[in-house]
Amino acid sequence: MILVGSQRGGGANLAQHLMKLDENDHVTVVERRGFVGTTLREAFDEAHAISKATKAKQYLFSLSLSPPRDAHIDLEGLKDAVERAEQSLGLTGQPRVIVCHEKHGRRHWHCVWSRIDAHALKAINLPYYKTRLNALSRDLFLEHGWELPEGYRTNGWRNPLNFDLAEWQQAQRLGLDPRELKQLFRDAWIRSDSLAGFRHALEESGYFLAQGDRRGFVAVDIHGEVFALARAVGVKTKDITDRLGDPAQLPSVADVHQTFKTRMIERARELRRENRQTQEAEQAPFIAEREAMKAQHQAERERLREGQEQRWQREARERVARLRTGMRGAWDLLTGRARVIRRENERESYATFSRDRTQQEELYRAQMRERRELQARIDALAQAQRQGRRELARRIGALLRPPDPPDRDQSKPFARRIRPRGPSLDR
Repeated sequence: MILVGSQRGGGANLAQHLMKLDENDHVTVVERRGFVGTTLREAFDEAHAISKATKAKQYLFSLSLSPPRDAHIDLEGLKDAVERAEQSLGLTGQPRVIVCHEKHGRRHWHCVWSRIDAHALKAINLPYYKTRLNALSRDLFLEHGWELPEGYRTNGWRNPLNFDLAEWQQAQRLGLDPRELKQLFRDAWIRSDSLAGFRHALEESGYFLAQGDRRGFVAVDIHGEVFALARAVGVKTKDITDRLGDPAQLPSVADVHQTFKTRMIERARELRRENRQTQEAEQAPFIAEREAMKAQHQAERERLREGQEQRWQREARERVARLRTGMRGAWDLLTGRARVIRRENERESYATFSRDRTQQEELYRAQMRERRELQARIDALAQAQRQGRRELARRIGALLRPPDPPDRDQSKPFARRIRPRGPSLDR
């Protein structure tokens, strides 16, 4: 199970994000412990109010728990993972909420704790929480017999394909899978051993090297997005400089942008718009089917909830009716019969609770199987569309690359540099 945690403030925004239904098929508040408030917003506002007595700005700790794609973990397994994480982090007994998100036929969870110790009026320190969560995550994979992710098989914990929020959002703006985008830069880096070779490998995919204002080497794509090269490749800045040399030998970002404008950039954007419209038309029937399935599943859950609620009330009345009143009730108290009936009622009440929870879980599993089948078709289309976008980027990159000079040394096929064809901004 992948565990990703962070210390944070902004409880109002977090509550809104956790309850978003437009990004999830279903959202369920599994547990709310230690808060007086009845909603996530009220609970996080409560933690924020208590934090005012301290200097803490990041008064919450948020943890996401994501099992592997084909794995199923029940509520007991989830709570076991949460309890172990809580103990490992040193947050035992702190107020918390657990929220379940369902989308793409899968379930993942978010657990949010208050970091503020209400008795001592101080924030609980969480040293090395990333290392502790990684260790627990690896243990959970091994205990459940799940295949270890690539990042856990090698020395060290960092997966070279992991993204921070800024990298993820930047890749999402381009309509590319961010893991695929980072792998593209990594592959280009591994396949080259010089500036010329690396530049050529990137240009094949529609990315152009430039000198950044503050970040040394950067890459610019056909949409004008600028990527810090060391972060995109996943190596140190010193390694970039050792292999590629001085970034001053490259054109500036402004010069590269000017080159794009003078080399049919509008045509490139038109091609991208046409490709996006075509892909959106292909996605439309799947989106409609997904929304219809989402509405159907929500209706099924509501019917089950109402049926169970009605049955619970009927059975509760029957259990209450077993306890006699008046003189007979007094006699039952004296003889111990009332105590026996109450114990029987308690057993039946717990059995009823377990029965209802099992029925809910069976419905959830059946719905997730149905949703996974649809998601498999959606993923196949998304994979084909990503390949189409990459191919389009390659074609546009070839179009935007300046032509080879006529006197080029053919023995050095990658010795060319990008030079703007239009007027220089320096003149």
